[in-house]
Amino acid sequence: RQHFHFFMAARRFGGRSAAACGAVLLLGLVATSSAFYLPGVAPHDYNPGEKMRVKVEALTSVKTQLPYEYYILPFCHDGVDLKAQDALNLGEVLRGSRIYETPYEFKMSNDQRCKILCRGKYDKEEVQAFALMIEEEYRVNFLLDNLPVAMPMFVESEGGETSKGYDLGYPVGFVDEKEGSGEKKKKDDKKKDKVYIFNHLRFTVLVNEDKSKRAGIRVVGFEVEPFSIAHTHVNQIDWDQCAGQPAGSRGQCSLNTCTQGKPVTQNQAPMVIDPNSKGPTEIVWTYDVAFKQSPIRWSTRWDTYLHSTDDAEVHWFSILNSFTIVLFLAGIVAMIMVRTLRRDFQRYQEQDILDEGQEETGWKLVHGDVFRPPKMAGWLAVCIGTGVQLSISICFLMLFACLGFLSPANRGALMQAMLFIFVFMGIFGGFTSARFFRMFKGNRWRSNALWTAMLFPGISFSIFFVLNILIWGQKSSGAVPFGTLFALLLMWLGISAPLTLVGAFFGYRKQPIENPTRVNQIPRQVPAQPWFVNFWVNLLVCGLLPFGAVFVEVFYVLSSIWLHQFYYLFGFLFLVLVILWLTCAEITVVMCYFQLCCEDYHWWWRSYVSSGCCSFYLFAYSLFYAKSKLQMARGVAVALYVGYMLIVSYSMFLITGSIGFLAAYWFVRKIYGAVKID
Repeated sequence: RQHFHFFMAARRFGGRSAAACGAVLLLGLVATSSAFYLPGVAPHDYNPGEKMRVKVEALTSVKTQLPYEYYILPFCHDGVDLKAQDALNLGEVLRGSRIYETPYEFKMSNDQRCKILCRGKYDKEEVQAFALMIEEEYRVNFLLDNLPVAMPMFVESEGGETSKGYDLGYPVGFVDEKEGSGEKKKKDDKKKDKVYIFNHLRFTVLVNEDKSKRAGIRVVGFEVEPFSIAHTHVNQIDWDQCAGQPAGSRGQCSLNTCTQGKPVTQNQAPMVIDPNSKGPTEIVWTYDVAFKQSPIRWSTRWDTYLHSTDDAEVHWFSILNSFTIVLFLAGIVAMIMVRTLRRDFQRYQEQDILDEGQEETGWKLVHGDVFRPPKMAGWLAVCIGTGVQLSISICFLMLFACLGFLSPANRGALMQAMLFIFVFMGIFGGFTSARFFRMFKGNRWRSNALWTAMLFPGISFSIFFVLNILIWGQKSSGAVPFGTLFALLLMWLGISAPLTLVGAFFGYRKQPIENPTRVNQIPRQVPAQPWFVNFWVNLLVCGLLPFGAVFVEVFYVLSSIWLHQFYYLFGFLFLVLVILWLTCAEITVVMCYFQLCCEDYHWWWRSYVSSGCCSFYLFAYSLFYAKSKLQMARGVAVALYVGYMLIVSYSMFLITGSIGFLAAYWFVRKIYGAVKID
């Protein structure tokens, strides 16, 4: 039989947003009868009893945003080569992912109960390391068949329906904080809060077996329930011999707290660790494995992970709200273009016929200065070229994301694709920058092209390098190795910069852009301006409306980044980006028209900055989000958050500023090209 398998992410994108439906249909049209799989995500069919590899990613925490290697803590590692890591792509390295093997032994369809992993005796420093990670709410992230482990959670809706979701990973432990206040709490200050460690894990592997279609068994879910159990034992146990054996086997591995016939429960005494204990602390690590048949298909096994953060109604409400703003601004632009400008054109034509000696008024009065090159025209050309490069990169990134190539199964693929696309789009940035640079009558096009290639990547890399030094100081796995930094520099200086120069070469060779009116030799004096065209008022209005159209989606994007959640609604995100660009273009056209009507022809930089200032609202909102949603436990975490949000806000400034400027430039060319100028 011939099958065609869409990867579940592409299916989810198409099912949840209209923008992605066309992409999925396109895949269906070009599909052949042979199976189609994205690289690295083809299903693996297990045989009963086949050994399964359980791996582990870095420890993560939303309180510190600093990932750490799993074995930085003295977990069990018998038989594990700590020097061997899985090969990682560039995106995984940049996000601090480190993948190791684990001593957990799974065999397909073989249930195991109370299996001893190892016994560890930990000194004071090791116990303190565990306690610190527990207090900072670090979570362990195991992997099985490319699926991350998760704790199941059930949410009841208003209609009484219960839906299942996942909380990624499981905590290393938990802290039992003491209650009380005032003098009572002060008396108990000497007594520290109790710290508990999860030393027993109950794994549930969801599998799908369909003998009518295939011979193997596929993994469709990986769940865990952690327990804190103070294991006890009576007889003398040879822990080296009992490691990897079920409790009670061989007659020498018996535990009082659990056996193969007696599972652990939440009512048993928990495992307390005391960071101030002077003697060694003994911890026995155990685990259960259960295989459960599930109707979930392999192609939809990620749905439960994604549903954990899914709220389609809110996304649709956000889009409708944004679309309303776009329609409102579109109405204003239409009124200006159809009514006001038509009336202006008729008045100017009547004046030309009846009284050619009458003085011109309104925006036609500045026709001899409206295309005068602005101050720092070279820098404006650089900013426009960089913004165009970023905008085109975003379009290609959204296209690949909607097609499913950047799904959660391809860890790090989104960041890696973003870097590569930006590097190769340098040719468009250089071309656009050179076109405007020549229009501004600039001569040193090579210098302009170099600044286009260096400005945004240089500032971003400088911030990234400083933050990387801070991460190095914390001994976090999130610190990018020297080899990766060299690779980034090579991509920047060896690929992006030359492509930018190539684009600038062809852009500067073309004939310069001809504007519809000539520029007077003597610049006209700008009269006093009314309050509604004041520069700061423009910034306030032009930034608020575009950000108001997208701030709901910004919340979800920030949550996915800083709360370690999956974001997969790229169809929604693409629609929101289109709405953002339309809003920036429309509001800039409106404010540019008001400015020209007041005989102020300095519109070049103002149109760019006014449209780009929504990035200031983004940065301010990100600070509010951090204050209300995140609990930063370290100063380095605050520095990381602020640094990365500065890069994001700077990128948004360049993108929206370029969109607004190009819209205003098109508008100015249209209106001055439609009137008769003597």
